[in-house]
Amino acid sequence: MSIDTTNIPEQIIALKRRIHEQCPNITEHFRELETILAEEIDSIESTSKRSESVIPEIAFSDIVASQVDDTTIKAVKRRGAVVVRGVFTKKKASWWYEELERYLETNGYFEQDDPELDNYFSDLKADRPQICAVYWSKPQVEARQSPNLAQTRSFLNRLWNYQENGTQYFDPDRECTYVDRVRMRQPGDTSLGLSPHIDGGSIERWLGDNYQQAYRSLFSSNWKSYNPFNGAFRPEVEGIDSPAVCRAFRTWQGWTALTKQGPGDGTLQLIPTTLSIDYVMLRPFQEDVPEDMLCGAVEGRAQAITDEWHSLLLRGLVSIPKVNPGDTVWWHPDVVHAVEHEHQGSNVSSVLYIGSAPWCDRNVRYLERQTQPFLEGRSAPDFAPEDYELAYTNRASLEDLTELGRRQMGFDKAS
Repeated sequence: MSIDTTNIPEQIIALKRRIHEQCPNITEHFRELETILAEEIDSIESTSKRSESVIPEIAFSDIVASQVDDTTIKAVKRRGAVVVRGVFTKKKASWWYEELERYLETNGYFEQDDPELDNYFSDLKADRPQICAVYWSKPQVEARQSPNLAQTRSFLNRLWNYQENGTQYFDPDRECTYVDRVRMRQPGDTSLGLSPHIDGGSIERWLGDNYQQAYRSLFSSNWKSYNPFNGAFRPEVEGIDSPAVCRAFRTWQGWTALTKQGPGDGTLQLIPTTLSIDYVMLRPFQEDVPEDMLCGAVEGRAQAITDEWHSLLLRGLVSIPKVNPGDTVWWHPDVVHAVEHEHQGSNVSSVLYIGSAPWCDRNVRYLERQTQPFLEGRSAPDFAPEDYELAYTNRASLEDLTELGRRQMGFDKAS
C-alpha cells in the first residue's frame, strides 16, 4: 500500500488539473467552507476565552451503562475529540507511573546515549520530542489489554460507519494492539514541543488512490456530504515508508494519563473541529498556491499546519482540559494536534500512548510484524530500531498476556 514517489511535482500538477476539470467550482466551494469554518473557529475561541473546555467529556461509567446521550455523541463527532474520564482508577494509573519509573531507572534507560532521531517530525519541532522509546513494560501491556480500555474503544469505534451494504470495513468490537511509547515530560522542559500537524503522512492524502476515494466527496459538487467517520477505503489507505509513520489503521489516536496535567503542563493541543481536514484538502487548489505544491506536504513527513497556508485553522488551537491519572484523551486521525512548547507546570506530565486500531486485514498484517519484537524485546516495527529492552529486567512476556491480551496481540486470531 505505497505510492509512486517518482516525479511527485509532476503528479501534483496532473492531480490539480484533473480536480479542476472534475470540480470547476472548487474555488467557490472553498470560499463557502472558509465562511463556515470561520464561524466554527470563532465558537472555539469564544468558548476557550470563557475558560470552558471545547472538547467534549464522557464518564467511562456512562459508557458502561449505555447512558451517553445523542447530544454528546454529536459534539464528539463535530469536535473530532473527546476526553473519557475514569477509564482507570487514579490509584491504578499512579501505580503504573511509579512502576514505569522503576522500570526505566532499574534498566539504565536515562544513562544511555541519545538515540539517532527519525526525521518524521523534523519540520514540526523547535527541538527533539523526548519520548521514552520503551514498548514492553508491564504497565504498558497491562493498560493495553484492559477490558475497560477495550470497552471504551468499542464505543468510540462504533461512532464510525464501519459497515455498509453487507461489507464490513473493520470490526469495531475487536482490537488489534498497536504498540507505542510513553511520555515522561519534566517541568521546565522546552524540547518536546510539536507544532500543529496531522499524522498519517501528507502527500499520500492527495496522491494515494484509496485516500482519494476516502476524500472523493470533497472534490464533488456536494462537498458538504463528506463524512469524516465513513470507514470506506480508510483501512487500506496508502503510505510512504518512513520512521514513525503509523502503518496500522487507527480510528482514534489517543493516550492514557498517568499523572495530573492540563493547559500549560506541556501537553496536548488540538484544533477541535472535523472541518479542518476539509480545509486542508481543498487549500492546495486555490489560486495563491504554486501548481506543484500541496501546502506544506512533504514526502515521508506528517502534514504540517502552518501560518503561511492555514492561518484560519491555527486560531482554533486549544489545550486539552485538565485530566487526572486514569483519564483518556482521544482524537480523530485527521484532527490537527500539537504539543505545547514548554512545560510550565510543577509535576511530570506522563502518558501512555494507546490509540484504537480495530480488527481488519491491514491491522492483522501489522500484528504479524509486531509479534517477534514483543517476544524478543525489540522496538515496535513502526519505530526506530533502538531495541533498548532486549536485556531489560522485568520486561513483559507472553505469560503476562491475558486471554483478551493474546487476542489483541494476534496470538489467538480465531477467537
